Amino acid sequence: MKIHYLFRRPSPVFHSIEEQFFAMQKALPDGVKYKNVFAKYHSRGFFKRLGIAIQMAFNQGDVNHITGDIHFVALFLKKKKTILSVHDIGSILNKHGFKQKILRFVWFSMPFARVCKITVISEFTKSEILRQFNINPEKITVISDCVADDIAFSEKIFNVEKPNILQIGTKPNKNIERLIEAISGIACKLTIVGKLSEVQKRLLDKHKIDFKNAYNLSREEIIEAYKQADIVSFVSLYEGFGVPVLEAQATGRVVITSNLEPMNTVAGNGAYLVNPFDVQDINKAITEVIQNTDLRNSLIQHGFENIKNYSAKSVAEKYYQLYKLIYETPG
Repeated sequence: MKIHYLFRRPSPVFHSIEEQFFAMQKALPDGVKYKNVFAKYHSRGFFKRLGIAIQMAFNQGDVNHITGDIHFVALFLKKKKTILSVHDIGSILNKHGFKQKILRFVWFSMPFARVCKITVISEFTKSEILRQFNINPEKITVISDCVADDIAFSEKIFNVEKPNILQIGTKPNKNIERLIEAISGIACKLTIVGKLSEVQKRLLDKHKIDFKNAYNLSREEIIEAYKQADIVSFVSLYEGFGVPVLEAQATGRVVITSNLEPMNTVAGNGAYLVNPFDVQDINKAITEVIQNTDLRNSLIQHGFENIKNYSAKSVAEKYYQLYKLIYETPG
């Protein structure tokens, strides 16, 4: 059995999908052969997407696994030998009109019909798909993301006087605007990973936030950002999963995240949960974490326990059982 993993074209900006699958692949049982196939082009425009689809059609294995983003290539692959991983459906929830209908049809409805199995990274994403699409629930398997093996505990003395708060992401769903308002008046430094909009920059200036901004970071630089943080804020409004929660826990950092699915489930007992729509609730969480040593230590210890549920080995075993099922199915 040889698994062909079909990836989008590599990008210095978007690499979370690749990191997850690379970590999982290392934990696959001995003897499993696999090949990573990367798209020749970025997914832009009809002809480049057609070129990607044709490329993938000529690079099929015993089992084809579309890892995300380039869902449309399913139309060119063997249905009974193809798996599609869906990380979230936020792209159609944020669009309207004709563009939303095209995206819905080409990226979701048609690919869903042209694969034998769909994997999702959380029960939340599964419920979102079932709410939006008429699809057999048995076709969907929930297999969570995992903690990559390049993330490890890094000791750091908590800076009570001026803690460094790490914010991963700047897109609208990341809720950075409410975080900025919440820390106004708190002695802290805000480290933001992701390109800031002009509106976000003006808000930072308005609230006189001491901040550092960086984007297009390498994996090593992101890991270093976790190490330098005292608190990791992930008060998102919408996520398919929430890997930064696990990465922060594995590094040994205090996590503040949203009391929304799937973040609250992913975090277990290892995070301070807040209402992400309530600035005062976010402010209260940050203030209590800074002032309460016992609370910090308890959250960190619970975080260490929580990440045991998301090992690369356990995730790889779930994928392997699915690959075997498809490989042994005739056709």
